[in-house]
Amino acid sequence: MTDLTIINGRAETLIQHCLALRLKVVTAESCTGGIVAGALTGVPGSSAVVDRGFVTYSNEAKADMLGVDPKLIARDGAVSESVARAMAEGALAHSLADIAVSITGIAGPGGGSDLKPVGLVHFACAKKGSPTLHRERRFGDIGRENIRASAVLQAFDLMEEMAR
Repeated sequence: MTDLTIINGRAETLIQHCLALRLKVVTAESCTGGIVAGALTGVPGSSAVVDRGFVTYSNEAKADMLGVDPKLIARDGAVSESVARAMAEGALAHSLADIAVSITGIAGPGGGSDLKPVGLVHFACAKKGSPTLHRERRFGDIGRENIRASAVLQAFDLMEEMAR
């Protein structure tokens, strides 16, 4: 199976699960650039589940579209737990969704450092009435597309966990 086949299958499963629970979702993506939203909206019937998606690649977009405090980004960096949480919570607040997932990371090939290497990705998932979940993954320098595909699958995992 290709990564795309796996991603599409997981997207279909997630859409069906959310349909059954009557949950709406929103995405806030940085390093994945809308791949999660694209995979979800590729599923027939997804309009009953997907409210919207935010591609907030720049720090300015995170602040303007999601309400992430620029001081938080300056203090912790865009690739951090605090910013991932703020992105998910901001997406939820700026949508009609029940569940929001956010992704911010370093897909490479450059841009990494000793503290924040290529392959570091932070995820958060917010749900109305529940604490926001966070996950940090260090996929390693496995190539830009592999990091992004792995991040999409992790986002699906987090959304499925929150939708229980």
